[in-house]
Amino acid sequence: MEHRNDTCIETGVAATGDSATHDHASYHPESHHPEFHHPELKTAGERMNTRPEEHQKDENTRPIHQGPIHAETVHAESVRTGKHVYIFGAGAAEGDRSMKQLLGGKGANLAEMSRIGMPVPAGFTISTEACHYYSEHDSTWPEGLREQIRGGVMAIEEAMGQTFGRSRNPLLVSVRSGAAESMPGMMDTVLNLGLNDTTVEMLADHTNNERFAYDSYRRFIDMFGDVVMGIPHSKFEEAIESVKRDRGVESDTDLDTAALREVVSLYKAVYRKATGYMFPSDPYEQLEWAVNAVFSSWNSQRAVKYRKINHITGLLGTAVNVQAMVYGNMGDDSATGVFFTRNPSTGENVLYGEFLLNSQGEDVVAGIRTPQDIGELKGVMPEQYGQLHDIGKRLEQHYGNMQDIEFTIQRGTLYILQTRSGKRTGRAAIRIAHDLVADGLVSKRTAVKSLVEPRHLDQLLHPQIDSEQVDEKEILATGLPASPGAAVGKVVFDSKVAETEAAAGHPVILVRIETSPEDVGGMAAAEGILTSRGGMTSHAAVVARGWGKPCVAGCEGIIIDYDNHTFTNGSTIVREGDWISMDGTKGLVLMGQKEVVYPEPDQDYRDFMEWVDEYRSMRVRTNADTPEDARRALEFGAEGIGLCRTEHMFFGKDRIRAIRRMIVSETTRARKEALAELLPYQKEDFKEIFRTMAGYPVTIRLLDPPLHEFLPDTEEELNELADELGLKRSRFANKVRNLKEFNPMLGHRGCRLGITFPEITEMQTRAILEAALELKEDGLVVEPEIMIPLVGTSQEFRAQKWVIDHTAEEIFAEVSDSVRYHVGTMIEIPRAALVADQIAKDAEFFSFGTNDLTQMTFGYSRDDAGKFLGEYLREGILQDDPFQVLDTEGVGQLVSMATQNGRKRRPDLKVGICGEHGGEPRSVTFCYQQGLNYVSCSPFRVPIARLAAAQACIADDRC
Repeated sequence: MEHRNDTCIETGVAATGDSATHDHASYHPESHHPEFHHPELKTAGERMNTRPEEHQKDENTRPIHQGPIHAETVHAESVRTGKHVYIFGAGAAEGDRSMKQLLGGKGANLAEMSRIGMPVPAGFTISTEACHYYSEHDSTWPEGLREQIRGGVMAIEEAMGQTFGRSRNPLLVSVRSGAAESMPGMMDTVLNLGLNDTTVEMLADHTNNERFAYDSYRRFIDMFGDVVMGIPHSKFEEAIESVKRDRGVESDTDLDTAALREVVSLYKAVYRKATGYMFPSDPYEQLEWAVNAVFSSWNSQRAVKYRKINHITGLLGTAVNVQAMVYGNMGDDSATGVFFTRNPSTGENVLYGEFLLNSQGEDVVAGIRTPQDIGELKGVMPEQYGQLHDIGKRLEQHYGNMQDIEFTIQRGTLYILQTRSGKRTGRAAIRIAHDLVADGLVSKRTAVKSLVEPRHLDQLLHPQIDSEQVDEKEILATGLPASPGAAVGKVVFDSKVAETEAAAGHPVILVRIETSPEDVGGMAAAEGILTSRGGMTSHAAVVARGWGKPCVAGCEGIIIDYDNHTFTNGSTIVREGDWISMDGTKGLVLMGQKEVVYPEPDQDYRDFMEWVDEYRSMRVRTNADTPEDARRALEFGAEGIGLCRTEHMFFGKDRIRAIRRMIVSETTRARKEALAELLPYQKEDFKEIFRTMAGYPVTIRLLDPPLHEFLPDTEEELNELADELGLKRSRFANKVRNLKEFNPMLGHRGCRLGITFPEITEMQTRAILEAALELKEDGLVVEPEIMIPLVGTSQEFRAQKWVIDHTAEEIFAEVSDSVRYHVGTMIEIPRAALVADQIAKDAEFFSFGTNDLTQMTFGYSRDDAGKFLGEYLREGILQDDPFQVLDTEGVGQLVSMATQNGRKRRPDLKVGICGEHGGEPRSVTFCYQQGLNYVSCSPFRVPIARLAAAQACIADDRC
């Protein structure tokens, strides 16, 4: 093994002692050490003795551009020259916000802010293409990247008047990730890079603040050890806690310089024990390792899981932002913080956020110290608060959206470190969109296109705990209202347990001291999240708000005991598996299961949904089987019923008896007599639904499920039914056995029932048309749409249509009156999609039953697929659950083919979709692209489908 001088690390690396096994362990020093992949790398001594002017001769080092360069130009230059590094800050920018795919969201916004004169510390961005190359080429760098990075460092040195690795004013940098899509907390950051035993003394001398210098040094060792080498952060925490105990202090800020020197020594010992080597002292080597760690974090388990949960696909990788450090921990005239230009929970037009005096950024988001409300900064630093307010409003106006801004104040000077569109709740999204339009900052079209997401509407309709149920004695604790909505579930303390329990269908609430990126799987699975530590911008709060999960954070009144799986408020012990309820809007934690209520939409919501409908061409219907469902759907903006399932009407006490009598009847006459009992019930149901929909179209599906589903399962219940129907038990049992099928979903159901028992179709047709005729007498015009289910051949469709038409003729003759009606089919069998042109010769409309169409196309049983779909998603065999998100490659081809071929035969063919995919935003977009007339979904998803349809139309530039 080669050994260098005492200012450099040993070049070989072997994991010993307490080497890490958590997520960062995917970054192995053996495979990423520059010596292994970059043989041309200079030794530390050579690099430290290289003068900046020597670097200026590197052929890939380019001058800083003043002003923006358009994305196409830069991308073309990148391809032509192999450019991977883009400068920003100090009034210079080699990019702008349009270059998000290349520079990542953070890098593009840093360039944009530099371009418009924001106080951004100088830095450079390494492109996502470089990360992609690293991932695809065995963790090696593209040619020229090292030289370009050195050129970037020189640009920072020139802008900041500092020198990297030496001088009385040493340059330190931060190294941060930044993908094109925001992924808070998912990838890695290193601060204070460039410190070693020499530069820490230089920093102390230059700032005349020895304590600050050693505080920065210990933070750097901790972050570098954790992020780059995979040493658990807890190891460093144990070391600093021991020093605090010895010194008799509680807070990190109470440690004096001597104590911090001791902490640095202990941190180095932790590092050496975990890695087997000395902490690296060469700043350029530190930088290269940190860049590799950020590249590697793109494929870390937590980042991959986050992208999967949030459906983030198609990105090259993460960019790396290297930026001059500015310090919020230089004393009481320094601070760091995060704020939103508007309240992300309510949308109120006030600054919302937190800050800490004499701290660095990770202290705010990690929940290590309790931060102060941003409003309190006005009293502590009024000038800087005013600057923040003005900058926030300027950035909001520039971007046309509420902003989430990170800042640092260094000895009274304000710096902006990041801006991005802020995550917000559904309630806040609506209000912000409404207010920005009212203030003239954005158009209604822009508000609909980009300020409110479909999931925001889902959040907006989340349940709330009925305040009348809340007894003060049942309040276990109160915390910060970090993310609104109500959640009820069983307590779990571990993320993996949360995932397991949720997969088994058990609602859970994840209780943690604080969450970290490793918890995202459990957070996604839980109904709600409760933490005892952390503020309104902590990891738990930000992620929960983004996902619409209720969250109560910083609940300091509870003590969590992971070992015993309990938490207590001092008087009540709550154990794992106990039920609790939480109100994320009020920050309440309650004992037991509470009922929830749904909020009434306000005027802002109604105004916004009117804008949505202005930019929407595709209709949105609902799936509703009762007048109550229909009324609720109308309140949510449904424009008709796309699926009314008649079988759901058969389960009333008197009705189920009649349907069972029909099932066991041996003759057509007996079946008709039983069905005659059902007729008045069916007719009244249809009249109520038609009356509720008040002239909107209503599509009624004829009886679909196999008949055995209407019979009881147990022998005792079967015997009782036989006695009730006056049948011999043995004969009845034999009849029931004959109805059982090996594969009922592919058996005697749908149109097959109507063909073998046409009297069923006759009764249902009569109920539908007589209901329409009776309402016609009351002055209400109804045009029923009768849908024949499970058709696979044109002959099946024609056979059932003949029954419907023949029955209609009889009814119209009986009353000497008529109504218009339409007959169509549900396309849910692949063969039907393949012969759609033949079926369309007689069918007036198609409705894709994508639940069954997905089942039959994949060959997956909906009832059994849960046994393997989870593994398929984890292994990447499927990107989405096809029963939740429409499979556009396979099932989508059938939808497209059937629509096109059906309309070739019948140009006025009405086409819709009535599976639950009709309320899933990406599936709605696909339906719009295929030219469907409408989508249909459950009542609570109607607003989501309306917005998704409008956004699809706007994206297509047709609305």
